[in-house]
Amino acid sequence: MAAAAAVARAARTMDCDVVIVGCGVAGLYCALNLPAALSVVMLSKEEVDHCDSMLAQGGICVLHDAGDYESFFEDTLRAGHYENRLESVDLMIRASRPIIDDLIKRGVRFARRADGSLDYTREGAHSRPRIVYHEDVTGKEITEHLLACVRELPNARILEHTCMTDVIEGFDASGRRVCRGVVATAADGARLEITADATVMATGGVGGLYSHSTNFGCLTGDGCRIAAEHGVLLEHMDYVQIHPTTLWTSRPGRAFLISESARGEGAVLLDARGERFCDELQPRDVVSAAILAKMAEEGSEHVWLSFRDVPRATIEGHFTHILEHCLEEGYDIREEPIPVVPAQHYFMGGIHVDSDSETTLPHLFACGETCCNGVHGRNRLASNSLLESLVFAQRAADKIMRDRFAEDTAAQLAAAARERSRFIAGSRDVTDVALLTGAE
Repeated sequence: MAAAAAVARAARTMDCDVVIVGCGVAGLYCALNLPAALSVVMLSKEEVDHCDSMLAQGGICVLHDAGDYESFFEDTLRAGHYENRLESVDLMIRASRPIIDDLIKRGVRFARRADGSLDYTREGAHSRPRIVYHEDVTGKEITEHLLACVRELPNARILEHTCMTDVIEGFDASGRRVCRGVVATAADGARLEITADATVMATGGVGGLYSHSTNFGCLTGDGCRIAAEHGVLLEHMDYVQIHPTTLWTSRPGRAFLISESARGEGAVLLDARGERFCDELQPRDVVSAAILAKMAEEGSEHVWLSFRDVPRATIEGHFTHILEHCLEEGYDIREEPIPVVPAQHYFMGGIHVDSDSETTLPHLFACGETCCNGVHGRNRLASNSLLESLVFAQRAADKIMRDRFAEDTAAQLAAAARERSRFIAGSRDVTDVALLTGAE
């Protein structure tokens, strides 16, 4: 007993180079882009698979070709009501192809056409197909592969059931107030202090605060709350996205998402009379408003989504898991419409960060849904979430590296580029590396 107590006491403090709070795609990809010389500790509030990255169905956007830049940019701005930060949108789009190449090299299996080329699907508010996907569980496919890669890192450690409760402040050599790590509650209930040169919040969204949400219940805005307590700037905290189509049920619990790509492939919304009542490919907020207006007009609890115009092969091949879940609920989407209703889905606001994902408290970074880098504006374009998380997680890692190795920045950036080339051999040129790392 005494020995066990001594071990528990010893585990109450830890020291590392980088602590990352959250194990979704943002946290995982940040860890994977840090140099092996840095020790990394990652915290997961519950099990590592209880992150919203696992739930992303539709896919991940990518610049289809050079001629797609203007339309991709405009689609993102139009969905965001032109409140987007233009620099962030540009960075995301230009980095998208190297990111997809990297994911493929890490083993992610995107859908392919008969000739072996990537298949692309379309979702609401996209002017053309530019979304790559894996069936209807793209987020799970990406997250599981990234998690497997992180678990192979000799310099990274994952602590499950470890909940951040505060951040640690300190001062740098010039007397500037900086972040020096986090305080957490460990799996055994002990208080755990983790000191680190850099702290990354990738704590996800706010869906757990809503009675009807597609998010896991553990996502309760912890990063934003703690950041605010330390005077860190927050931005657009009222920008919450409602997804138009979740499977209606009278039972409580997390709402089951019906991917927007279903409407991109031809599914249509019907009212109680079985009549189509809106353009399903408008931005999510527009479609959600149309559904809620129709429900109010009818006095109904839901509307209907029909797959009648979607080929059976597409339903069974692309929407496999949606089909299976609906069958479990007593609906066969191949033969009948399903009841759908809007629900809270995504958070476009959060902790304000710059283009390198750093907050207003030096050495504290934020990426993924918990931050606001301005990509999404007031309303997120479908399938931009995974891409935005990956791009700006990588930029956070690059900035952490530059800060840590300030005396030899160029050499470290070159080393990181070489390390990445193991996964994306030949997919980036010097311009690409400069863009993604901020190097001149």
